[in-house]
Amino acid sequence: MLQPFEFFVGLRYTRAKRRNHFISFISLLSILGIAVGVTALITVMSVMNGFEKELRERILGAASHATITLYNEPMQDWQQLANAASDHPEVIGAAPYVEGQVMVLKGKQVTGIVVRGVLPDQEPQVSDISQKFVQGTLADLTSGSFDIVLGSALAEFLEVEIGDKITIITPEASDSLVGVIPRIKRFTVKGIFEIGMNEYDRNFALMHADDASTLLKMNSGYTGVRLQLKDMFAAREVAFDLSQQVAKDYWVTDWTRQHANYFRAVKTQKTVMFVILALIVAVAAFNIVSTLVMVVTDKQSAIAILRTMGAAPYSIMLVFLVQGALIGIIGTVLGVSGGIALASNVETIVPAIERLFETEFIDPTVYPINFLPSELDYADVWRIAILALTLTLVATLYPAWRAARTQPAEALAI
Repeated sequence: MLQPFEFFVGLRYTRAKRRNHFISFISLLSILGIAVGVTALITVMSVMNGFEKELRERILGAASHATITLYNEPMQDWQQLANAASDHPEVIGAAPYVEGQVMVLKGKQVTGIVVRGVLPDQEPQVSDISQKFVQGTLADLTSGSFDIVLGSALAEFLEVEIGDKITIITPEASDSLVGVIPRIKRFTVKGIFEIGMNEYDRNFALMHADDASTLLKMNSGYTGVRLQLKDMFAAREVAFDLSQQVAKDYWVTDWTRQHANYFRAVKTQKTVMFVILALIVAVAAFNIVSTLVMVVTDKQSAIAILRTMGAAPYSIMLVFLVQGALIGIIGTVLGVSGGIALASNVETIVPAIERLFETEFIDPTVYPINFLPSELDYADVWRIAILALTLTLVATLYPAWRAARTQPAEALAI
């Protein structure tokens, strides 16, 4: 059992004397190294958590938790399928959709986009895109009007405003007396939305499902049914359950498969960043080895006196374990405090730095989001703190073991 003298001797050895300021300086560097490493690790993990959360929320703001589509042909009776899917206890909303790829033209500006046809009264059941409008509303889309709403970045690229006309060209051509010609239709811009994710704001547009079905020659059919779930993380299990209930001609998928690359990349980056930054903590922790080795060498005579006074080898070992543990605990506490403070204010600090240096750290045309989010997870904080303390104790074992092997006669004879 740890005796009081072992704790107080270890604490005294942590403080500097006039002749061993260098050892105390190395101890201070070890503390600061651990503190900086833990702070950086907590901050980066929080940013990665925030990035994953923002990415998930923005994708699912325009996408859906799960979809049911019919192989190779339009779906005519969507209501029956939606009702059957709604019987599942996890499904809280269902709405049909029509989706396809087209070219959009305005003046000299041409680009390819994805258009989705929706029923304005049904769409709020499966997405929150109706809450993302900066101009107009989803209800402005009416059947047969051939109106369209665009993402903010797409509207900026095409240089259009509410009421402007744009031309849409579909990939399917039509036969005519003069040969095969592309199918072209004029649409009126009725609204502009901004999801905050460049993939959707730049390459996505909405129209009424009836107009989309006519445009894409689907004979008043639909691409499929989109579903909203109580728990988005149960999407894979719900999709499997529904696939067992519907006919074999239907294909059921969920958001974890449709956007798997995004989340797999974030998970991989999070793991890699954890390993890299954990190495910083490891380097700082193992600086304790050099510190304690120097302390053991410096305290040879003191160790010998303690041994001759009856201190057992394990007591000597505990003295230096206490010293190393104190360095680790102080560094970890400072790092955890700094990490929590920094992670909690990243969204304020980073914009301030951007304004100060007149720069932009995150380019929205390159990254899915245009700011640095943060989501502090205290489970991560505990794991990082335990990791730092464990590395510290491991680094302390060898010097403490070496001190315990000190022979009094040999040490006093030096």
